[in-house]
Amino acid sequence: MSKIIVLASFYPKRDKDNEAKEIITSMINPTRAEEGNELYNFFEEKNKEGIITSFHLFEIYKDSAALDFHRNTSHYKNYRSKIVDSLEKPIEVKVLNSIDSV
Repeated sequence: MSKIIVLASFYPKRDKDNEAKEIITSMINPTRAEEGNELYNFFEEKNKEGIITSFHLFEIYKDSAALDFHRNTSHYKNYRSKIVDSLEKPIEVKVLNSIDSV
């Protein structure tokens, strides 16, 4: 079975960046504690003026069953229901299967 990579991008409303950041941050510890999660890193992107323009999650799961488990946890469902109101547009999620990676 191959590892599953998830890239998720969030574009917060200008006045909701702290709210979005807090909601995503609340996912870090419970997700990292999941047996099938191998990596869960959170990043922010700022423009030249230092204003946050987006947040990004880089996630690695041991297999598709681990990702399915993650998506069915209460912390995942809770975050998905809360974050929508703080975003400019829907979350952009890419689920990647490894062809050649280390």
